Amino acid sequence: MQLLERRDTNGVAHLRMNAPERLNALSDEMLAALQAQIDALSQDRDTRVVVISGAGKAFCAGHDLKQMQAGRQAEDGGKAYFADLFARCAKVMTGLQRLPQPVIAQVHGIATAAGCQMVASCDMAVAAQGTRFGVNGVNIGLFCSTPMVALSRNIGRKRAFEMLTTGQFLSDTEAEKLGLVNRIVAADQLDSATQELAETVASKLTAAVKIGKASFYDQLEMGLDDAYAFTGAAMVENMLWRDTDEGISAFLEKRKPDWA
Repeated sequence: MQLLERRDTNGVAHLRMNAPERLNALSDEMLAALQAQIDALSQDRDTRVVVISGAGKAFCAGHDLKQMQAGRQAEDGGKAYFADLFARCAKVMTGLQRLPQPVIAQVHGIATAAGCQMVASCDMAVAAQGTRFGVNGVNIGLFCSTPMVALSRNIGRKRAFEMLTTGQFLSDTEAEKLGLVNRIVAADQLDSATQELAETVASKLTAAVKIGKASFYDQLEMGLDDAYAFTGAAMVENMLWRDTDEGISAFLEKRKPDWA
């Protein structure tokens, strides 16, 4: 059994975390499998969109607590292991954002702690009705500091802080209202709805989406004037492409673009 399954359909790479008995926890092995796919996808010119999902009754319940407790047995009480673990997890989360392809989280059941962090780290998310989202580490004495980074960049500060300090869940409708997920669909439509969104994005000019995704995140960290200067330069580069010329011409001529 593969811990992380991959199948490719119409330019969409589907990655499914496949440890249902552990609620797809982000074990050392799962993080390694995800990182390997991120590294491969960063060089993959055929894949235009990535979808991440989980097998079984949940998307992802966060870190593997049993494995973390085992790490305490080291002479330093686990300090080196924990530092390495959270660094590896951060590399996976930032890697999803830095992939050239848009990444869609296909979420069901629960997404908690680092699982919620993964949803927030993806570019878009589609959730099944009834899905719940939480950063619940505070309930066991572990504040979700690293999940907080992605969460607080997705939803408002006060709501994020309330989640982090109370351990309470967001419902599916709250998550949509706050912008953590793009849409909610019936459970039996989750696969098809996610694939439809993925194929819509995949149908666009790949190079334009790639430069757009990178610019989207870069400009968020800039001041207003710098953001306009940076994105203006990106649009100049984009406008000079042959395929952009073809796309505009096709629109004006009311025909489908002939993208190479």
